[in-house]
Amino acid sequence: MAVDARAAYVALALTPGIGAVRLARLLQMFDTPDGALAAPFAFLCTIPGMSRAAATAVCSASIETGQRSLHQLEELGGICLFPDDPNFPPLLKEIPDPPTLLFALGNLDVLQRPAVAIVGSREHSDYGAEVARTIAQVATRADLVVVSGMARGLDAVAHRAALECEGGTIGVLGNGLGVVYPAANRLLYERVAEKGLLLTEFPPGERPQVGSFPRRNRLISGLGRVTVVVEAAAGSGTLITVEAALAQGREVMAVPGAITSPVSEGTNRLIRDGAAPYLEPDDLLRHFPECPATSATADEQTCLPLPDTLSDEAAAVAGLIGVEAVHLDLIAAQAERPIAAMLAVLSGLEIQGVVEQLPGWRFRRVGRGKSWH
Repeated sequence: MAVDARAAYVALALTPGIGAVRLARLLQMFDTPDGALAAPFAFLCTIPGMSRAAATAVCSASIETGQRSLHQLEELGGICLFPDDPNFPPLLKEIPDPPTLLFALGNLDVLQRPAVAIVGSREHSDYGAEVARTIAQVATRADLVVVSGMARGLDAVAHRAALECEGGTIGVLGNGLGVVYPAANRLLYERVAEKGLLLTEFPPGERPQVGSFPRRNRLISGLGRVTVVVEAAAGSGTLITVEAALAQGREVMAVPGAITSPVSEGTNRLIRDGAAPYLEPDDLLRHFPECPATSATADEQTCLPLPDTLSDEAAAVAGLIGVEAVHLDLIAAQAERPIAAMLAVLSGLEIQGVVEQLPGWRFRRVGRGKSWH
């Protein structure tokens, strides 16, 4: 599109009440976006599905709004993605309420790779943080892009883990580029912009508002083939992302937690109601057959082989643990055994030098370069 046409399109797309359907009808009726902006009120009211309020909003819109947004975006070093742009994420074109444009800052290549959305509570447990970190590492090593919402809590944990593994990550914002929210995530915002991608449908400089985050959540689930919920209390905003994923026909997975944990109440209910539980890397990776199944192979290459003296139960438990530390709760959930019983088995494995315990009730297999006791 020509410069003026781009600005006019942006102005239309940012007009309140003009979503994807109304915008498409406007563009069908007029040769150019500028023509739609210049259309008289009476004619706009004749377009099917165009309410008087929407027609009034279009008449009040101006090309200067689009020009201003594009100028601010250029100053930030970002780019505006239109639906016909080859970099526009194809999965977002398929969702029920597709974005009419996207503002992006960072590496656009990640938009063309398979992705998993990892979401969870802001007020999380140590167990939740460990699981979110592990899932992000598993995804990154399989060359998947980690998508989350740049919020404090488990969103931030997932983004950081992907960056630490030098993998791709997309931070979907509930505000415009140039606005860091929450302020505590400034360093993360800068790292994702440099190494991954920040993405939003809100214009540069726009502050978050009440309805911003539910709209953002549909983009998080829309970008991922699978949405994994790590921890969520009953009534958590994270569950809005689940609703969006289900409406989009996306797979939803949930991490089981202790039934006494408030932040696992929502995830446990999701599993009860039919969501697939995440218990091990293959639960996720089977949804991405095109990606290398690196997690188990990497563990086999870096862990010492199990000694022949182990009991069947001890060997089975050791097989659930890799070189990446795993929380006791997750091991017990995978083994379907009480935590007290798991502690007894893990203590025996530690004595034999098969596993080692880290702070926070985390365990990992002993790697090559060490010897059995």
